[in-house]
Amino acid sequence: MIFCIPWLFKYFFRDNISAFAFWPFIVLKSPKLKSEQQILRHERIHLKQQVELLVIPFYAIYMIEFLVRLLIHKDVQKAYLAISFEIEAFRNDWDDGYLKRRKIWSMWRRGVG
Repeated sequence: MIFCIPWLFKYFFRDNISAFAFWPFIVLKSPKLKSEQQILRHERIHLKQQVELLVIPFYAIYMIEFLVRLLIHKDVQKAYLAISFEIEAFRNDWDDGYLKRRKIWSMWRRGVG
């Protein structure tokens, strides 16, 4: 289910964030983004990751990995882009058929995608 909640992004997120997946929802910054298939695919990849890890462990692993990457890179954007969940999503968000052929735990399979 897709929701548009502009005020949430205005008050709680950085300007460059336009969507996020919070199982079972995709939340968008603007109604215009409902037609942006690449963004929706990216968030659907995250929903699949969340289900595979039984939702709550996904968020815990995501935050731990982000903090470790932040210590390594000392830059928020670099840390975010180095998270395994984001690597998989960015690597495959252009591909219409990716979720149909995606293997379990692909976020931890380097070179797969």
